[in-house]
Amino acid sequence: MALYDTSSVPNKIEPSHELLTITPSDTLELTHSVRAIFVGGTGNITLIDSKGTSHVLVGIPAGATLAIKPTKIMATGTTATSIVGLI
Repeated sequence: MALYDTSSVPNKIEPSHELLTITPSDTLELTHSVRAIFVGGTGNITLIDSKGTSHVLVGIPAGATLAIKPTKIMATGTTATSIVGLI
């Protein structure tokens, strides 16, 4: 039995079960829906959200995990490195 049963909790938070290396691209969407992204190297991230809106996140520090679900990480404007999607 689990220590904490989240089966009836709406919007439950579970650990990721897979990682996706993200290569920023201005044309390709992410191959999987991610729960969050991990940023290995400091910089900016330009992303597209589920509504198709572009956003620029400025000054993301190395080691940050962002609880966002982008559909695309753009090459143009993204200076952060080692970006990993948590699935």
